[in-house]
Amino acid sequence: MVRVIMGAKGSGKTKQMVELINYAAENEIGSVVCIELGRKMMFDISRNVRLVEAGEFPFGGYEFLKGFIGGLYASNYDLTHVFIDSLCKIIPSEPDSPEVEEFLAWLSKFAEKNNIKFTITISADVALATEAMKTYF
Repeated sequence: MVRVIMGAKGSGKTKQMVELINYAAENEIGSVVCIELGRKMMFDISRNVRLVEAGEFPFGGYEFLKGFIGGLYASNYDLTHVFIDSLCKIIPSEPDSPEVEEFLAWLSKFAEKNNIKFTITISADVALATEAMKTYF
C-alpha cells in the first residue's frame, strides 16, 4: 500500500505524518522507518522508529532511492512501514513529473510484493497532482 499526503507548505502534512508514524510505532508488529531531510521530527516521533536523515546519503535520483529502499528491506525482513517526508526535496524534482509517477508505481508494486506500507509527503499544491498520483491519496 502506498499513501501520498500532498499539500502546500503549512497545510499540516508534517503534523499528520508525525501522528501516523507514532501510531504505526505503537500498533504495528514490525519495524517502522522514517526517511526525512533534516531532523525536524527527531523529538516528535517515537524512539522505536528508525529515523534516516536523507542528507547523510547521496540521494542522486529515484534509482538510488529504489536501491536504498530495497536495501532497507533486505537488511530487515520485519519492515512493515516506511515513511518518506518531502519526497520531492529528498530527490529534487517537480511533483507532477513523470519520474514521480514512475517511482510511485514502482513503490506500489514493491509494497504489494513485500507486504510493506509506504506513506509519503509531497510539498506542493494538490492541484498539481496527476491523475496517476491521485490514486494514492
